[in-house]
Amino acid sequence: MSRGATFLGCEHAIMGGAMSWVSERNLVAAISNAGGFGVIACGAMTPELLDREIAATHALTGKPFGVNLITMHPQLTELIAVCGRHAVGHVVLAGGLPPKGSLEAIKATGAKVICFAPALSLAKKLIRSGVDALVIEGMEAGGHIGPVSTSVLAQEMLPVIAEQLPVFVAGGIGRGEAIAGYLDMGAAGVQLGTKFVCATESIAHPRFKQAFIRASARDAVASVQLDPRLPVIPVRALKNAGGELFTAKQREVAQRLDEEAVVMVEAQLEIEHYWAGALRRAVIDGDVEHGSVMAGQSVGMVTREEPAARIIAELIDEAAHALDRRAV
Repeated sequence: MSRGATFLGCEHAIMGGAMSWVSERNLVAAISNAGGFGVIACGAMTPELLDREIAATHALTGKPFGVNLITMHPQLTELIAVCGRHAVGHVVLAGGLPPKGSLEAIKATGAKVICFAPALSLAKKLIRSGVDALVIEGMEAGGHIGPVSTSVLAQEMLPVIAEQLPVFVAGGIGRGEAIAGYLDMGAAGVQLGTKFVCATESIAHPRFKQAFIRASARDAVASVQLDPRLPVIPVRALKNAGGELFTAKQREVAQRLDEEAVVMVEAQLEIEHYWAGALRRAVIDGDVEHGSVMAGQSVGMVTREEPAARIIAELIDEAAHALDRRAV
């Protein structure tokens, strides 16, 4: 883990997953102050909003933290510039291959670039393009997911790429023993989102947190793609009426594609904005029935509300004990 910690500039190579509306100044600062690495979820923020959020996070912590940017954001260039003005040390790009010029723009600010690689072929392509680190995230994760499990991705990818650059494993991680296993396989660290939702410092609505505490792993299900022409990335969330609302939204957008009322990029952005709105209803307003309660399958291991520092300390303690047992 020292390799990952050195790369991130923190004590423990535990990245906070970037969760829209949840991964804001309070939780990000708490994770970083506890020795982990908090990551602001920019999501659909405007450059002005991101500017304020980074400044507010700096006011709460003097420790390093990162910013997660969505590659399809129409103002990506401006968002990168905002990160540069604040001397953000690490920018995480999510949501697809980095657009032309984006990696160079980030590196020009002096920041390190971290990208998601859901397949070995894509990982190799990103390494050639000059990324500084990768996150391999399995389908057990909450929010937008790929089709392959974390354990399979780790087995396939870590032996091939872990020596070339730091690789962080994500998806379904809820205990330190799992962290130890991935470190043993060559990972430089891990990324966890679901585990931090019920941190005391998280601004998520009490009803949102209670939904997590009550849920089991099987309650976190993936959304279904209705129309093959509409490249909707599946989203894992707790089962509720909001899932049915998303199905209806897909039908509506697909019909407008038929009518040529929108082009494909606009359709994708509309779906993204839908998720942002549905997630806000659940996280901020507490509408856990009609909003989107995005959660990974590790949600069954979230059993109480507690400070981020205690969550990290427990994970590190479990991982250390697991590695000690292997050394005997």
